[in-house]
Amino acid sequence: MNPKIIAFDADDTLFVNEPYFQEVEQEFCALMSDYLSSQGLSQELFKIEIANLDLYGYGIKGYILSMVEAAMTISNNTISIEIIEKIIQLGKELLQKPIELLDGVEDTLKALHGKYKLIVATKGDLKDQQSKLHRSGLGHYFHHIEVMADKQELNYTKLLNRLEIQPNEFFMIGNSLKSDVLPVLAIGGFAVHIPFHTTWEHEKIAHKVEHPNFKTLEHITDVLGLLLEDRR
Repeated sequence: MNPKIIAFDADDTLFVNEPYFQEVEQEFCALMSDYLSSQGLSQELFKIEIANLDLYGYGIKGYILSMVEAAMTISNNTISIEIIEKIIQLGKELLQKPIELLDGVEDTLKALHGKYKLIVATKGDLKDQQSKLHRSGLGHYFHHIEVMADKQELNYTKLLNRLEIQPNEFFMIGNSLKSDVLPVLAIGGFAVHIPFHTTWEHEKIAHKVEHPNFKTLEHITDVLGLLLEDRR
């Protein structure tokens, strides 16, 4: 292993994200409690959200539109304008959530900065992700920030072509096996999984990952033992 680029996912790898979505979903279910159970509402919202991914992509703005559509569908278009206004307000509040860095993130970036080229490789809404990274105060650690439409093999291959490196020179760190690990391994890169305590249903996979280029670590600072050992 001799990576030239160390890439970090952003949401739930560098800073908190999914718990904020779950809080908003709970508030959505409370607003719509006259129509279905919380479980039923969550299932309907998730179904509409996934159906809309090809149109809206990943991110908060698409999630807001999916909540509005779900409210209209579940209520058979009888939902009040007041509820729609409250859903839009929930989305605006989600866009302005404070940035909460995960434990050990800045220590890890400080230790690696100057020894490797560090980048962010994340997906979602461009403006929202750029805003979060700016507000996080971490931007100066990164050589490059890539906000991807999706995280599949083709997306990573295009990224590596822009960076002018080979797959075996790329090392990805993230909390999602589906997005941060499997496609990177498939193109010949290295990947580390740092589990977060909660994961969006769409990012879950059922099978165990076994690969010589892959490790699961408990804490982000554990990557220093892998990456700095080779530099001594």
